[in-house]
Amino acid sequence: MKILEVTKSSITALGANKVRTVLTMLGVIIGVSAVILLISIGRGIQNYITDQFDALGSNLLFVSPGKVSFGRDPGNSFSRNKLEEKHIKLIETHVADIVEQITPMVNVSETVKYKTKYYNAAVAGINEQGKYLFDYSIDEGTFFTRADVRSQSRVAILGKSVKKELFPNQSPIGQIIKIGGDSYVVIGTAKEKGSDFDEQVVVPYTSAISSFELKNISRIVVKVKADKDMNIATKLIERALLRDLEEDDFTVLSQADILSTIQNILQMLTIGLGAIAGISLLVGGIGIMNIMLVSVTERTREIGLRKALGATPFDVALQFLIESVILSVTGGSIGIIIGWLASFAGRAYIRTEVPWWSVAIAFSFATFVGIIFGTYPAVKASKKDPIEALRYE
Repeated sequence: MKILEVTKSSITALGANKVRTVLTMLGVIIGVSAVILLISIGRGIQNYITDQFDALGSNLLFVSPGKVSFGRDPGNSFSRNKLEEKHIKLIETHVADIVEQITPMVNVSETVKYKTKYYNAAVAGINEQGKYLFDYSIDEGTFFTRADVRSQSRVAILGKSVKKELFPNQSPIGQIIKIGGDSYVVIGTAKEKGSDFDEQVVVPYTSAISSFELKNISRIVVKVKADKDMNIATKLIERALLRDLEEDDFTVLSQADILSTIQNILQMLTIGLGAIAGISLLVGGIGIMNIMLVSVTERTREIGLRKALGATPFDVALQFLIESVILSVTGGSIGIIIGWLASFAGRAYIRTEVPWWSVAIAFSFATFVGIIFGTYPAVKASKKDPIEALRYE
């Protein structure tokens, strides 16, 4: 009952100076909303990365040049690209029974032009098997064939976003576009895939190597028939490539390996961002302590009067501590709402997400800040001598 009465009294005291109360809560509001928003953005980036990998397909192995390592010693991560077409045949020979498709990949960024319209696209060079390996669905036209790959045909498949930008009101099939300095005939458009695939232009990898004067392929992608064969396929591919390459010349990684590493990095980054935002909560706590100390000084005569009427030091301390907690909890609640609204608005650009634990941590920390930074002013108020307090002018 006493706590309820003290809480009502504290609310009345805080309401007597509304501007000061709002300004005091501002630091906590900013701190909590920043924690919520930054964590939600971090989760949004994780969701985006996961969606990108899901769009690739399943049971994929990526053979990349150099020794890619995510530990403290990156090794030969930036070694010269030594992957060549002969290595595709080596892989095919060793894993034919457990593999569905294999495609080399060439990736470049180029400006795609149609008449007066331009689009900065990611150009992906693959072979005819890439259609099935990456689950491409053709919306209009057709995909290129093995003959197109062998003859280095200048043909292209447009992603949904590229098609909308360059050909908003007409069919692009049969139209000639410029990729870099070379002309390509559009033979198909891909259905919307909901990822970076929509912003790609897909061409035969042999054409890309010729057009962009490349010496080697960027990577080799292998689709394994069954998930249970992933480890076996990895070992067989490594064994095949070691016939022609050194151990540090290549790395074989699965989707799970890459995604797990990226997710761990992003999770650490998200926690780091949340911790940085939490610093502003501490600043807000210092603000609460300063204002409460000012309040203790201004209300010295009130403290003396309460003690003269029978209030104990505990009663006085409880009054000021509850005021501090009310400031921090109210500010934290407002900050959670603002952070959630900002996160919701961000969904127009990225699939943000506010995990329940971020709300719990932010609210708990705000409450903790109110208690810690409100304790000293409360103790100081409780120790005031009632006679001297009544004489205070």
